[in-house]
Amino acid sequence: MGRSRRTLPEELLLLALDPTTGTTAQPQSLDLGLAGAQLVELALAGRIAPDGDRIAVVAPRPTGDPTLDCALELLRRRGAPVRAVNWIGGPRLGLRQTYLSHLERCGMVHAVAGQMCGVLPTTRYQATDNEISREIKSRLDSAIRTGVPPDPRTAALAALAHAVGLGKHLYPGNEGRSSRSRLRDLIRHDPMGGLVAHAVMDVQNGVAAQPRRSPAPAGRQAGPGAARPAPEPARGVPMQPRRGPMARAVAH
Repeated sequence: MGRSRRTLPEELLLLALDPTTGTTAQPQSLDLGLAGAQLVELALAGRIAPDGDRIAVVAPRPTGDPTLDCALELLRRRGAPVRAVNWIGGPRLGLRQTYLSHLERCGMVHAVAGQMCGVLPTTRYQATDNEISREIKSRLDSAIRTGVPPDPRTAALAALAHAVGLGKHLYPGNEGRSSRSRLRDLIRHDPMGGLVAHAVMDVQNGVAAQPRRSPAPAGRQAGPGAARPAPEPARGVPMQPRRGPMARAVAH
């Protein structure tokens, strides 16, 4: 994969950056969105493909992007298709900072040191050229305004932006209500983007839908009092603890 084009995680992060404050909108859900954006980018590169509600590696060769290749290798090591909701809800420690540091190295943002409450050191990131963010948003604006089906990359970006709650950041107030609604509707134009976006929203809502059970064979329908087998854990995905920070399914 060449580096002449920005990846979806980079674009999603640039959309979330506030040009005035240097903070990111929806930081917790954005972390989930970045993990989802990696999946869509790998799918666009032909490395993974949807398999029902799971993600399957179809071409494990590297893309040339170190962060994407790390995610691809982790998926490959699972040895079986991974449920999108489990992958996105898994630990992604430092993913947002990884992309912020990358954007800084590329000269697209610069770090601004500060303090919180006059004591705690903080770092904010401001775009060095707001034209880049405007160009990204203009693609969404065009798809919203014209109603013409967007390309898969823009459709996936719209789906992810809606999923992480950037609609109110990009189209605020009552005047932006119709644009937020159309942003949500763009989710249908890219199957992979739609799958990932719904997984992001499921994680935020605490939904971890169990795999669908196969119908019982004819003549062996379970009666109302029959015991039902416990659902099996997702293949290749370690069981998450019920308590503690991991159960919140939010990467930092």
